[in-house]
Amino acid sequence: MLSLEEVTRIARLARIDVPEAELPVLAGQLNGILGLVDQMRAVDTAGVEPMSHPQDLTQRLRDDEATDPDLRDEYQAGAPAVENGLFVVPKVIE
Repeated sequence: MLSLEEVTRIARLARIDVPEAELPVLAGQLNGILGLVDQMRAVDTAGVEPMSHPQDLTQRLRDDEATDPDLRDEYQAGAPAVENGLFVVPKVIE
């Protein structure tokens, strides 16, 4: 259970300005969240396979083919410098 001092310290570390009057309410909310985490930790999950979705779904896939035209030359036409199909920029890191 978080004390008001701990909640104040957490708020300061997170750079959140919490008015003094709201500290007890925030402490109650945070303690409620931590209580739920404790309840979830108490559940025996041994032998339970992790899953990304509660339903067994598969992604419909499409063929991986380019659909947009190659406009690289047009995009690079206005560039000050191009070399081997790449934009040339000044060195910014020594």
